[in-house]
Amino acid sequence: MSDRQGPESVPLTGNNILSNTTVTAVYFYGDGCTHCETVQPLLDELRQKYPNLHLELLEVYHNTTNQQTFVEMNRQYNTGNSGIPVIFIGDQALVGETEIKDHFEERILAEEQRTAPCTSNAPALSNLQHENCSPATSLSVPVVTVSALADSSNPCALSVLIFLLVSIAAAENRKRILLAGGLYTAAVFLFHLLLGIGFLSMISLSGLSEPFSLIGATIAFILGAITIFDVVKNTDRFTFAIADSGKGLIGRYVRTASLPAAFVLGILAGLFGFSCTGGIYIGILALMGRSLTLATGLSWLLLYNLIFILPLVIVTLLFAFGLSPERADEWKTNNRRTLRLIIGLIMIGLSAIIFLGLLG
Repeated sequence: MSDRQGPESVPLTGNNILSNTTVTAVYFYGDGCTHCETVQPLLDELRQKYPNLHLELLEVYHNTTNQQTFVEMNRQYNTGNSGIPVIFIGDQALVGETEIKDHFEERILAEEQRTAPCTSNAPALSNLQHENCSPATSLSVPVVTVSALADSSNPCALSVLIFLLVSIAAAENRKRILLAGGLYTAAVFLFHLLLGIGFLSMISLSGLSEPFSLIGATIAFILGAITIFDVVKNTDRFTFAIADSGKGLIGRYVRTASLPAAFVLGILAGLFGFSCTGGIYIGILALMGRSLTLATGLSWLLLYNLIFILPLVIVTLLFAFGLSPERADEWKTNNRRTLRLIIGLIMIGLSAIIFLGLLG
């Protein structure tokens, strides 16, 4: 769908007061496409005029990866389009040379104002910017970092790792501890990364980003509220924990204490332990799904999951270089309520961010 009117209040000037705001657009073209060739001079001009414009150029005639991305983005934007040239910018798709020539510059300026920081001192900003100044309604590095750090304190994943390393530390050397901990951590990382890729792919293929975001925010809120209630209730058993059946299966692999078993344990910890803090990841994925395709969201997924496994890496290194297993288990036990309270608050905070973005 295209915005044929354009924001009339935006002055067409290359010296815009918001020119320090990065604007991202994706341009699909084909080698030898005559319509693409007619818009190329305009694109060159606008890239010179707006240094803050990041225009990603994707050729679709000879690149199968770009072809797949093109199909995914058309589905997400619900354009019903199969031709080129096309530019995707913000929540708009400019289809064909006429729309690109008539409206691309307007969309650049509109995106500058839409994504401008709320703390900007620039005078006479349009209402478009102020409407987007509700607290933290978009994906950002701080939001992803804080969420991943909270999720990484997952008592379930840490518990399984500690049990595994305790069983190895009693009789094995440092190299064995590092290998086992590394394989376990790698398996946890791959499980969560593939889960995120699957979720974003499903959203991209369906084109239903807002309904999925709403469902994700609702799940995150419910899980967060139950987690906080468990902490306040001060019981010894938490609602979201590894089920007894899962503990039995995990225990068998822990007693094996082999390197292949360590990798399998990482998958099982991700699978059974997702109930512990899965609401945080669901919330982040829902936030990503609002505006990102799989291609544009992959870097965010990698960032989140690299931060997520940091505690597992640290615990493995501490064990390998002399940390007492008893001290690690004692710290986990003494702080599990605090960790779960933080996790619950993060889940509710993420759901609030998504609801504000959808309803604001």
